[in-house]
Amino acid sequence: MTDARLRRGRGSLAFCFFVQGVTYALLVTRIPAVQDRYGISNALLPAFLAAVPVLAGAGSVATGRLVRRVAPGTVLRWAQPVVLLALMGVGAGDRLWHIGVALGVFGLAVGALDASMNMLGVGLQRAYGRSIMLGFHAAYSLGGIVGASLAWVGAHWDLALLVSYLPVVAVLLPAALAGSRWYVDGERGPEPAEHAGVSRVLLPLGLVMTFAYIGDSTVSNWSAKYLTDVLGSSEELATIPYNAYMVTTLLGRAVGDAGVRRIGAVAVVRCGAVLAASGFGAVVVAPGAWAGVAGFTVLGLGLSVLVPQTFAAARGDEEVARLNVFTYVGFLIGAPLVGALGDAWGYRGALVVPLVLVLVTLRYARSFGVERYRYGGGHERPHTVDVG
Repeated sequence: MTDARLRRGRGSLAFCFFVQGVTYALLVTRIPAVQDRYGISNALLPAFLAAVPVLAGAGSVATGRLVRRVAPGTVLRWAQPVVLLALMGVGAGDRLWHIGVALGVFGLAVGALDASMNMLGVGLQRAYGRSIMLGFHAAYSLGGIVGASLAWVGAHWDLALLVSYLPVVAVLLPAALAGSRWYVDGERGPEPAEHAGVSRVLLPLGLVMTFAYIGDSTVSNWSAKYLTDVLGSSEELATIPYNAYMVTTLLGRAVGDAGVRRIGAVAVVRCGAVLAASGFGAVVVAPGAWAGVAGFTVLGLGLSVLVPQTFAAARGDEEVARLNVFTYVGFLIGAPLVGALGDAWGYRGALVVPLVLVLVTLRYARSFGVERYRYGGGHERPHTVDVG
């Protein structure tokens, strides 16, 4: 495989991750506007929101089977436009069944997209022979920041959802289709032959993925409420923790590949878990709002490395698809769990739970460095060519 082809494949896939970050942020940050447009009651809203990750999990599992016959790059090439068009559908409808169909299509397509783009990322990493996976997720984080900023503009100017979404989709959809011509279905790892072997390897990685997303959903759903209700901040100040978390997530992923190459995947995962637990701990004991902001900032730096490194540890495309399901499990569990515990124990006590779960990651850190393709454990392939 030529150097130029790998570089083009890496760049086009990074853009795909960026587009997905923008798209997902545009949806989740405008949920109040979606609720108002379709008249969705507070009682019904959780069912709509839960349907997306459930269907995404189904789409991910189906993709794991589909790629036995169809290359992941082909799946990705068509899944991303469907996701973008489904986002348009969310903004274009006006009846309850319209939003049901749009979110259903969005969920299924997102599952296929998330699974296939991580398959391509893992395959390219194998072709490179060194860690590059965190860079793709850094592009996703950057897209999330851009998407959240665009959503703020739409909310600030009170723009209709379709008016907010249309120009973004009009730019990103043709760009994504054009970029997809350079996708590279890189070196594919051996698919595990025995289910028992899959379970022994996949379960620890799946637990790490779940714990990471429980932590992530805790920040996205409860950081603002924690600052206002527990630490007595203003509503304006309460918007800062998630933004700070997103920025440090981006920074952690931007430098994460270099860390994996230098000290190894196992050490990076351990450092990330310790930093994330320290961030949660700082938030739990914070005496005031700014101390809480600092804790959430450190938390982003720690959690940033866990998800991409978990995908990088997968041994084949089907494992990537199965691991992707655990992202939705963590998302579904995280927010309701912390909310229920917050009502029962108070939110300081509730945040101890994700703190402990992140620390449990340390027990499974060795799972990131025992296989041939888990780069950064002192056994990356020598650089025989410079592929950027």
